[in-house]
Formats: sequence, C-alpha cells, structure tokens
Amino acid sequence: MSLSLSRRQALSSVAGLGAVAAPRLAWSQSAPADGEALAGAVDAFVRQAMEAFPDQPALSIALVKDGQTLLAKGYGVRRMDAPGRVDEHTLFAIASNTKNVTAAALAILVDEGKVKWDEPVRTYLPGFTLSDPVIGERITVRDTLSHRAGFGLGAGDLLFWPNSDRTREEVLRQAAFVPIEDGFRANYHYCNLMFVVAGAVIEKVSGMTWEDFVQTRILDRVGMTETVPMTTMADPAKSALPHARVGPPLRTHGPMVQIADSIAEVWNWDSAAAAGGFCTNPVDWAKWIKVRLAMGALPDGSRLFSEATAREMWRPNIIVGSSPGPTAELPGRAIASTYAMGFQVQDYRGERLISHGGGSPGGISATVLLPGRNVGFSIFSNAEESFLLRALRSGIADIVMGKAGFDWIADSQKLAADATARAVAAAAGIDAKQQAGAPPSQPLAAYAGTWRDPWYGDIVIETRGQGLWLSFSRTPALKGPLEPYEGETMRTRFPDKREEDLLITFAADGRSATMKALSPDADFSYDYQDLRLTKV
Repeated sequence: MSLSLSRRQALSSVAGLGAVAAPRLAWSQSAPADGEALAGAVDAFVRQAMEAFPDQPALSIALVKDGQTLLAKGYGVRRMDAPGRVDEHTLFAIASNTKNVTAAALAILVDEGKVKWDEPVRTYLPGFTLSDPVIGERITVRDTLSHRAGFGLGAGDLLFWPNSDRTREEVLRQAAFVPIEDGFRANYHYCNLMFVVAGAVIEKVSGMTWEDFVQTRILDRVGMTETVPMTTMADPAKSALPHARVGPPLRTHGPMVQIADSIAEVWNWDSAAAAGGFCTNPVDWAKWIKVRLAMGALPDGSRLFSEATAREMWRPNIIVGSSPGPTAELPGRAIASTYAMGFQVQDYRGERLISHGGGSPGGISATVLLPGRNVGFSIFSNAEESFLLRALRSGIADIVMGKAGFDWIADSQKLAADATARAVAAAAGIDAKQQAGAPPSQPLAAYAGTWRDPWYGDIVIETRGQGLWLSFSRTPALKGPLEPYEGETMRTRFPDKREEDLLITFAADGRSATMKALSPDADFSYDYQDLRLTKV
C-alpha cells in the first residue's frame, strides 16, 4: 500500500480495517427507533464530519430503510469560492459504483437465458483472447465481474485513464496484450479492464450499446430519471464540479483546488463506461438501493431481475483480505472481505455488509448495504478526501447499527495528518535523490525516439531546445518535459498538475525502458509499471 490511501485504495479497503485507537463518540448502543431520528442522527454526523474536514466542497447522502428514503440531501457547494449550493438533485460522478449496475445488466440477460455466468467470454465474443491464451480461453462472465482474472492492480487502466482518445473497440482489442502477472482465480486484483469486457458482452448479446441497455432496461424501469450513464452526458450546470489536491509536495496533497469546469473534462470514460461511467444524485441512487435491498423487486410488483439472480450477485467469488477479526481497539475490523459480482461482501461488527466505492479525478463515493437491517446508504463527494469518506462510511454504518464505536472522524483526521507528513518526507527524498543523482551516460538526444509498448502503444521522446519532451500518444494530458533524475533514470514534470509524474529507466543497451510512478501515493490506475517499452 502507498504512503497514503489513494482515491480507490481507500474505497476498496475493508471498512474499519485500518482503524487505530482514538477517542470514543457518545452514540447510543441501540439504533434510533424511528426513521426521522435515524435520519437526524446521520445528518448531524455528516455536518460534524464536514466541519472536521473544512476543505471539502460538497457531499450528498442517501439513506434508505425498509423501502423508504429517509434522507436524500446535499451539503456544501458545487465549486469552491463560488455561489451555488448542491442539493439532492445535483449530479456527482460515482465511478466504480457503476460496476454493480453492469452486473445487474448481465443479471437481466441471465434471467432471459441469453447469458450464463459460468460460460466462457468467447462464447459471446468469438475470437476474444488475453496475453495468456489459456486464461483467454477459460475466463467466464463471472470472472470479468470478480477481479480474479490474474491481472495486476489497475492493469490496463492507461488505456482510458487519464482521458484517452481510444474508442471502446480499441480498448477491447488492446486488452489482449495487457500483461497478466498472477494465477487465474488465484488472488484478488482490482481490474477495471475486465468490466469493459463485461460491457462488451452486454452489447454483443443485446444488440444495444451498453449505455442504451442500462438506460432502457434499468434506469427507465427503476425511475432514475435524473441519472446519466456517462459523464459526457452530465450537464455541468447541474453537477458538483471536481476538486483535488495537486501539490505541493505531491499529487493528492497540498491545498484543495477546483480541477475542472465539468466532470467529463477529467473523467471521460465513454470507452470504459461499464467500469465507471455513471453520474447520479441521492434521490435517484436511493431508488437503486431500494431495488438492491429488495433483491430485484420494483415498487410496482414487477422484477428487474430474479431473487435467485440477486443472491448470486452477492455470492463471494474471491477473498479480498482477512484479519484476526475485531478487537476492543479495532471494533470494525473484518474477519474476511470478499468480492462477489460488482459488490464487495464482508462481515462488519458481526453482520454482513455489502459495499462498493468509486474514485475519479476530483470525486469519490461509496454505497453501503446492510441487508439484515434492510438499510442502505450512499456518500457522494466532489473532492478526493479519502479519509473523510472513510469516516463517513464507517461512522454512518455504526449509527445505523446502534454501535458505540470509534470516533471515526478523529481517527481519520489522524491518518490524514500522518499521510501528509509522510508525503512531505517522500517529496524531500525525491528532490534530494535527483539533486545528488549521477548524470545520464549518453547525450540527451540519444534517448529520443518512439518507444512502443505492446498494449499501450507509442510513447514519443523528442528533443526540445536543450532538453527532452515526452508524450503519450493516446493520452493528451500525459505530455511534458523529461529531465535527468539518477543515471539512466529520468523523470517527467507534466504541466497538467492533475496527473501523476513518472520515472523512466533506460536499459544499458539503449533499446528498452521501464516506467513507474514518481510518487508513492500515485493512484493505482497510473499503471506505468506495466509498460515494457522498446525503441522502434
């Protein structure tokens, strides 16, 4: 794990797993008796959390119990230092919370007999393959939704993160070349790329685009009239705009700033929409929570998907992590966390908790379901405050369950402060290493040329003036100066500070090179480390 929790490392971690001893809150041992009291307790906690993290521009919260929306509310402003408060209708990018909608879309096709969970992908996508042809032959629809194909963390994300000019078809084609580093179904590795494959199965079988299918077969039927399946469809005037910390000293640290004038400016995942395209609000997402808690039943008595299929989507497929379990100091720690299909399933304080997170540049989110209590809630944010989201996710769960638990706010503040201190030290170490580094062995012009990776494509290094300039050919934001760092390793300084800089190390023969993120806190979707460059 990096020095601090990245946008999605915080979201995919087990709720409460990283807690440390902290002061206690005075929440009652029993949950509030009625819906109004429960909504009031959650509302008060959210306000308290925002006061503790004053840089947070906006949040929105949905809370559902027994099929009723108890709370659907916005807090804060759409953009910093400007009028325009969010309300329950303001759209937020929810990123990977989209994944459980993609799983539900496939569930509809399973109920119709058009798809089988355990049928190989190539049954529906003839000619589909992967860099390991045996896995390409055996991988099933269930595998694409379960993060167990064998890819490394975030493998292939550079095909669409940061915003790329690739089409959906190009991403699917390049998936065949992304390296696989682990055994098939051996371990959990978060993989957006396989959800793109799942979306392609939906398109092939239904004869509709993914977005048209989820619009007509899910959103329209559930009555989610304000939700859009892709960020490019979200009206900026109705959206909470993205905010983040872009340094100094490193990306994800420093002062909070607005980073875009629309969600799509930094989060256009049209080519990977099935993995993270949705924009929604608490009014609409509360409707989705109700459907999931009702195991597919709709308010009019019809069904979106069958109860049997609903249960199958919550059946664990791979272990995410485990621990010795809760202690007096760590009351929320899970014995085991697993991944099913589009949802994570774990124990939390002796009950089953089903959840997912989402992280995009300038926004993070979470959905939490407690089926045993028929309760669910969501948290949407227009900033990358992972530790605030952590406090809200576990703190609201504790209120719903009536647990006198940790002071999650103080605990998360401490973790945030510790992470910042480590980032400052890490940045100082990076600068010191560059200042003391040996010069490259060759004139800078010798490193210029076109460098090709089998799955990403071309990265061009050219001379500009007395220095070098590096450009990712399919990623407009990843272009900038390349300068000596230490010997045969050089570093970028991308002018677009919303992106993560990298280190590139050239082999002694001058014909190959590897990369990795400069910052230890870099989001895992900057999977530079998976590139294997050869000079053309």
